[in-house]
Amino acid sequence: MNGKSVLVTGAGGFIGSHLTEALVHAGARVRALVHYNSRSDWGHLESLDPRAREALEVVAGDLRDPFYVAEAAKGVEVIFHLAALIPIPYSYRAPQEYVDTNVRGTLNVLEAARRHGTSRVLHTSTSETYGTALYTPIDEKHPLQAQSPYSASKIGADKLAESYSCSFGTPVVTVRPFNTYGPRQSARAFLPTVLSQALTLDVVRVGSLEPVRDMNYVQDTVDGLLRAAAAPGVEGQVLNLGSGRGVRMAELLDLAIQATGRRVRVEHDPRRVRPEKSEVMQLICDASRARAALGWQPRVTLEEGVARTASWIADHLPDYKPNLYNV
Repeated sequence: MNGKSVLVTGAGGFIGSHLTEALVHAGARVRALVHYNSRSDWGHLESLDPRAREALEVVAGDLRDPFYVAEAAKGVEVIFHLAALIPIPYSYRAPQEYVDTNVRGTLNVLEAARRHGTSRVLHTSTSETYGTALYTPIDEKHPLQAQSPYSASKIGADKLAESYSCSFGTPVVTVRPFNTYGPRQSARAFLPTVLSQALTLDVVRVGSLEPVRDMNYVQDTVDGLLRAAAAPGVEGQVLNLGSGRGVRMAELLDLAIQATGRRVRVEHDPRRVRPEKSEVMQLICDASRARAALGWQPRVTLEEGVARTASWIADHLPDYKPNLYNV
């Protein structure tokens, strides 16, 4: 990426900020798209080293505006498209917002790339598009199952990316990370919710502990995104990123509490349980294609990653509201 001009959508978010930081360190010329607000708040980009922030061209706008996206994409060689609405519980309340942002927003990015002749579009998907595993480990041939409005919107976005590749030859690569965690993640995710509660309260409230997930540290996910953006011959492909290790939420809960060094009581909170048919019970990744095409493999163990995340959250507790259920 050294010397390349790139656009990162969702640059102020959890994975987006880590990717933006890595791109700056790799010598890329980064245009970072953050969601407009009147406070000039750049999200997690605010926490970057000042020298890294100064190297950025930060632009604030709205992914749903095709004119704005077309302008933001002008003159860049590579687009990393990460911007999306993610929280699954909120998708039950506001499905239209998910279609507007995740489907129409992706359409705007793809169309801008087509019109500008962008050399590579890295479209970020999610393992939630697979739904509850019909077999494990899950490879890229696994059927897509829309078990929530969020996953339906991401399936729609993925299929748009596929259609632009097939119809217009747009050089799109779809990367499908399994569950990413690490510093800067919001409390809408399981680990930050548990860790922020365990560090500050005597009771940790959780939802279902039966689902199995394939957890991947954010630096490993970013490494996969960077490799997919640069690798030759992967245009039009879908690439899973995951460790191949499944962990039950009950086991992850124990690891997280242990990492805090505190003794707490665990209580079941029905509000945090998905509707029965919407819950995805098992996600375990087969990343054989990414290993072969990108030379990618995760390097941070779950135990090490949870410890790093617990340490970061302990240093940033004012960023969290442990007493609230973050939808």
